[in-house]
Amino acid sequence: MWGRRTYVMGIINVTPDSFSGDGLAGDLDAIVRRALEFQEAGADLIDVGAESTRPGHQPVDEAEELERLLPVLDTLVQAIRIPISVDTYKATVARRALEAGAAMINDVWGLKAGPDIALAAAETGAPLILMHNQETTSYQDLLPDIFRSLSHSKQTALDAGVPEENIILDPGIGFGKTADQNLEVLRRLGEFKTLGSPLLVGTSRKSTIGRVLNLPPDQRLEGTAATVALAIAGGADIVRVHDVAEMVRVCRMSDAVVRGWRPGDWTG
Repeated sequence: MWGRRTYVMGIINVTPDSFSGDGLAGDLDAIVRRALEFQEAGADLIDVGAESTRPGHQPVDEAEELERLLPVLDTLVQAIRIPISVDTYKATVARRALEAGAAMINDVWGLKAGPDIALAAAETGAPLILMHNQETTSYQDLLPDIFRSLSHSKQTALDAGVPEENIILDPGIGFGKTADQNLEVLRRLGEFKTLGSPLLVGTSRKSTIGRVLNLPPDQRLEGTAATVALAIAGGADIVRVHDVAEMVRVCRMSDAVVRGWRPGDWTG
């Protein structure tokens, strides 16, 4: 499965306060339209989040997160063919999401906020994305510190019974890192392959792109495309993006160069 091409995860925020301005809280029709658009554009899966993770966001409790999330899952599992990932760090939410038809859990705290998520993944056989995150941007040595953190998250998942082949790691671009640190992680992404798991990278519309280009989130398409292409060159297996149609094209072109991928009707 891994290595032949890059998989595209489309972002659907069912929050009122998404950093990128694409939150669709409460608008089921708009959510379904976007999911269908993503599917038609070539997304391999979608990632649904019901709590914002932007800097300065207001945390929500389990009840509110489930109130936002469950009606969306109930609708989407009937409306689309591609798998649904749920972006949550709460074990109860993860369990309910899997029961409702989600196929994967994306934990932005890498089991540090709720290690029982790993038990839910182990019991259901769901793949588990573990992202590096921390409260500060202080590091003794950036990459070794991130490696140690991700290795600990991975071991926690393994100890809970999650098969190694179901674990995906995310270096956490934009989380607990300065802009320069994010750029260094992206530049050295290939070193993360030593951790022995597929890599997910999420640079889409992030503030680092905004700082480099001095552009707001809705004008960061080209910057995102550059980081996606470079992430693929560095070994990314999945990219998490807002602009699915454009990034599918970026991925396929990058895969043709980096991985030798060819379209089905390739004639030379």
